[in-house]
Amino acid sequence: MESLYVIKIGGNIVDNPTLLTACLQSFAKVKGQVILVHGGGKLATSIATSMGVEQKMVQGRRITDEATLKIVTMVYAGYINKNIVAQLQAEGLDAIGLSGVDGNLILAHKRINAAIDFGFVGDIDQINTPLLLQLLSNNSRLVIAPITHDGHGQLLNTNADTIAQSIATSLAKTYQVHLIYGFEKEGVLSDIDNPSSVILQIDNAAYNNLKEKKVIFEGMIPKIDNAFSALENGVQSVIIGKAERLNELIQGTAGTTIKL
Repeated sequence: MESLYVIKIGGNIVDNPTLLTACLQSFAKVKGQVILVHGGGKLATSIATSMGVEQKMVQGRRITDEATLKIVTMVYAGYINKNIVAQLQAEGLDAIGLSGVDGNLILAHKRINAAIDFGFVGDIDQINTPLLLQLLSNNSRLVIAPITHDGHGQLLNTNADTIAQSIATSLAKTYQVHLIYGFEKEGVLSDIDNPSSVILQIDNAAYNNLKEKKVIFEGMIPKIDNAFSALENGVQSVIIGKAERLNELIQGTAGTTIKL
C-alpha cells in the first residue's frame, strides 16, 4: 500500500515568511503523495482590526461572527492559500489550492454548544474521499484551506487540525497514511521555555498525566486529541514537530510521536 503524508502547518508558520518558505521547500522534497492543510494565522485578526471588526477568542478558538466569517474566508481560502500554492509552483510542484467548499470537499454543520456560541464555526460531517483520490491520482499536491460549508449555502470556519485528522482518516483504507502536525516548536515540550525538552513519545497514560500537571494545555489539547482519533481510525502514525524539519519528522528522527 502506497504511503500518503497529510501535513498540517499552523498560523505561527503562516505568519512568518522565513519559516513558511523553509517549510514549503522541505515539503517540496517529500517523496510520494502529500496533502498540505494550513491554518489561518494573525493576518485575519490584523485585517479585522483595521476594519473595526472586534475579534473575540475563547479557549484559544476564534468566535466567528458574520463579519469575521467574511474576513477569514478572504484571508484563509484566498490570500494565504494562493500564496502557498504560488510558492510550491515556484518549487516545481503541480499544486492545487482548495477549500472545503470546492468540489464539496468538506461538508460540515454549525457547531452546537450550550456553553459557548462560537458563531459560524463548523464541525465536520463528511469528507469527499472520491474527489481526493481523483486529484491524488493526477499526482497533484493539494493545499487545503480551513473553510467548509453546510450544503445549504452557509460557509463555516473549521479547525485546521481537525480537517487534517479527518482527511487522514478518510484515506486510511486506500493509503498508509502518516499525519504530521508541523508548528514552530521542536515538538511537545516538557518545559515550554526549554526548546530542547522534547517529549519523544506520548501514549494515552502519559497524555492524561501531562494534562493533569498542566504540561499540556490550551491549544495543544485538541491537537493531541485529534492525533489519538486518527490513530484509532486507521492512520499509521502521528508526529508533532517543527514544520521546516518535515523530512526528519517523516523519518521519525525529530518531534513527538503519538502512540495509542
